[in-house]
Amino acid sequence: MRPVALIGPMAAGKSSVGRKLARTLGRSFVDTDREIVRQHGPIADLFARRGEPAFRAIEAEVVASSLVDDAVVSLGGGAPLAPATQALLADAHVVLLMIDDRQAQWRIGGSTRPLLADGGIDAWRRILADREPIYRALADLEVDASRRPMSDVVAEIATWLEAAQ
Repeated sequence: MRPVALIGPMAAGKSSVGRKLARTLGRSFVDTDREIVRQHGPIADLFARRGEPAFRAIEAEVVASSLVDDAVVSLGGGAPLAPATQALLADAHVVLLMIDDRQAQWRIGGSTRPLLADGGIDAWRRILADREPIYRALADLEVDASRRPMSDVVAEIATWLEAAQ
């Protein structure tokens, strides 16, 4: 079975939904951000030490090794921007998780994410505005995860996947 890739903005719930979706489907789960941390240490430190381009190269390698059959993979918010990753996503079921501004603000409060360091919710909005067209172009399914129980979000994705098989 084709892998399932969860994409979307920071704080959309990709990791939490992915973990629960994988359990529901009986598939393996990989959170690419956690895998990067496991291999290279905290993402904020990686950004500070080596810069965003080096981080993106590492991220692309982790995504490539994670998108295997039967896997559910949660991608970092910027991962789908890489052309190589976009090519890999062509062979996956791509689910875009979206949240609205209010939900994002609640979820990122006090965040230490490197790309939000200088702007909080305003930075989140700018980043989403830049990335949203790419997310939408890649997505096979878009799910609003703003104010819904995670079980409903997972059920919607699982039902769609069953029909897509």
